Amino acid sequence: MAFEGTMRSLREFDISSLDFDSVGSWPTPIKLFIWAVLLAAVVVGGYYYHVKDLQLELAKIEAKEITLKKDFEKKAFQAANLDAYRQQMVEMEESFGALVSQLPSATEVPGLLEDITNKGLLNGLDIASIDLRKEQSREFYVELPIAINATGSYHDLGAFISGMAGLPRIVTLHDFNISAKGNNANSLKMNIIAKTYRYKDGDT
Repeated sequence: MAFEGTMRSLREFDISSLDFDSVGSWPTPIKLFIWAVLLAAVVVGGYYYHVKDLQLELAKIEAKEITLKKDFEKKAFQAANLDAYRQQMVEMEESFGALVSQLPSATEVPGLLEDITNKGLLNGLDIASIDLRKEQSREFYVELPIAINATGSYHDLGAFISGMAGLPRIVTLHDFNISAKGNNANSLKMNIIAKTYRYKDGDT
């Protein structure tokens, strides 16, 4: 039978006599084995020299796809909410304008000093001095410190400080220093820095 003949030829074949010049005379199983080894070598080599590079490139493209999807989702969300953003911009501009209107111009500072003085007198304080300090320029605004020295009771000082928040212009209070004359709690001396601001609007 053919199978028995093949097995007999394999048993009788001397592997040390393999000669590539006579490949055609090799037994069929040997030739099939050699072809299988060569095919496996080609597949493995092709994977490492071509398929692996393609997989790395595919991984990069997939990562880029994820980034593009996120960018698309972000832009789609912004586009869907464009009208809301525009409304917010209008509201922010209105709020900014309202805040700017609360910043005194240089010509309004005397009126602000008068308001501070009246606020102190209405609350029973004895205003010793109100001194303008040197302006300090910031990035978007100019800061004007005002040193206030006043005397009054604890409650009068508290009412004055609370009343400063009710001024029509923005005024912030800093560097509190309150001291008593002896043991008299009804005669407290207060040194405080009030700061007001004006919008630079392009000036220096």
